[in-house]
Amino acid sequence: MIDFFFLVPIAIGMGLAGLAAFMWTLKNGQYDDLEGAAVRILLEANDGPEPDKPGEQTLRRERKA
Repeated sequence: MIDFFFLVPIAIGMGLAGLAAFMWTLKNGQYDDLEGAAVRILLEANDGPEPDKPGEQTLRRERKA
């Protein structure tokens, strides 16, 4: 029974710490643009180099040889 006098305040403190962290993220705008991050991943993938055309890779091999 004495353990509950230690465990309950610790559990309440951890819960309040989690709630405070969540409120801090809300205040700092972490959840403002949920859709933008999902779309940005798809759009940024196209910023890389252009893929080779089917005949270009064989021409590069011939030039190296």
